[in-house]
Amino acid sequence: MRSKLSKPLLHLLGILVSAAVSLAAWAAWLGWDQHRDVHPDGSTTGPYEAWQVIGLVLTLLLTVCGAAYRRHFAAAVLGTTVGLTAAAGYDWSDDSSGLWVVGVAMVMLGTLLATAAASAVTASVAGAAADGS
Repeated sequence: MRSKLSKPLLHLLGILVSAAVSLAAWAAWLGWDQHRDVHPDGSTTGPYEAWQVIGLVLTLLLTVCGAAYRRHFAAAVLGTTVGLTAAAGYDWSDDSSGLWVVGVAMVMLGTLLATAAASAVTASVAGAAADGS
């Protein structure tokens, strides 16, 4: 009975840890930069720079591939998706136009597809490496 209960709890724990890592990565890479840059011609960019988003993606790619390599697919895909979706929702919810909901939905869908693809590739490479040795 104890082993039957512990496996789902371990999966849930993996998902929660992955979500927490995703939230922390968002805060570290994007959470501190909240101001748009105004250029001399009056146009604005930001608030994020390309290097911040690239850093976030590479950080999460390492964690997703690490979890997928260990066959923790739910943690890799669902945990990361939940974490980034929650972080984006919290960070962008002060937008009065209401378009932040569309952005959060796009983050959720993009993260779900990207983490599933990265997990599949990692599992395939890990399986091929295990078969070859």
